[in-house]
Amino acid sequence: MHSILRSNTRCHLSCNGAKNIKKLYFRGLATQTSISPVTLKRSYLYVPSSSDRMLEKTKASPSDVFVYDLEDSVSPVPADKANARERLREFLRKDPISNHDRVGVRVNDISTPYFEEDIKAIVSLPNVTNLILPKIHSAQDLDRVSDIVFKLYRDTEREAVLNIIPSIESARAMVNIEKIAGWSSKGGTQMGGVLSALLFAAEDYCADTSIVRTPSRRELLYTRSQIVITAKAFGLDAIDMVCVQYKDLKVLEDECVDGRQLGFTGKQAIHPAQVETIQSTYIPSSKEILRAAKILHQMKLAHEAEKGAIGLEGEMIDAPMIKQAEKIVTIAKAAGLAIPDVSSST
Repeated sequence: MHSILRSNTRCHLSCNGAKNIKKLYFRGLATQTSISPVTLKRSYLYVPSSSDRMLEKTKASPSDVFVYDLEDSVSPVPADKANARERLREFLRKDPISNHDRVGVRVNDISTPYFEEDIKAIVSLPNVTNLILPKIHSAQDLDRVSDIVFKLYRDTEREAVLNIIPSIESARAMVNIEKIAGWSSKGGTQMGGVLSALLFAAEDYCADTSIVRTPSRRELLYTRSQIVITAKAFGLDAIDMVCVQYKDLKVLEDECVDGRQLGFTGKQAIHPAQVETIQSTYIPSSKEILRAAKILHQMKLAHEAEKGAIGLEGEMIDAPMIKQAEKIVTIAKAAGLAIPDVSSST
């Protein structure tokens, strides 16, 4: 008799323990999220460093990132390159952009005599956190950049980590894209820089590969898709090509929608008028946000009821769709968009 009671007691405790564990498990599922907060970098606005007027205008621009340009927008005359570099250095010394995540510089490429002086200027400015590198063809090119950055870090008191963004603009770069995306500095991320994004320079790429551009962009679909997939595989942002028709906002919007659907996280801009269209397109629509909010609310209710499956509007919701909904809500919050209260709709 006593043995039966002991057995029943053990069973009762064991069963209750299992139930409690189950409740704790589902309670955890109801509150957890696998998505980290994000810093939006939707528009990368190029700004000629040779123009005081254009530099000053960035103080009032809403662009997520400014790319102060020392390369294509500056005359190749040595004196002009030096003047633009010094003009930019003086402008940034005043620390005009309080959020340093928004400050980037595109230097001249590593094959030019201006490259090392550009890098020296950047490392000496702690508010520059994004280094855009044109004409990167291989991981070895990144090693060379990082070696210079590492030596300059040792000689300065700079502490801010430098985000390195290689520009993919050649057939060689595409052949080597996995090695480029998987690169890490031998000097460590703190002093040698850290890769943060891949950027696509379509015009240079087409010139290198003899691709003929068309309004459909069909000829660039493979390349753009490969850049996105590779960037995502290595945890990097993917920045889409410039829309050269800067006065036609309809064309720009079409490119933005296309780029976002392919998985790009942002787009380059060559004119301030492009920024608003880019930043308003590279965020979830109100319809997407509403659906995402409903999915997450239904997930919460299901987990609180200790159920694993979720249904919404006649559709079964699975784990990948929940993850996508979490991403949408996270991006919407980062953009300052309202998340609708859907609790009363159940």
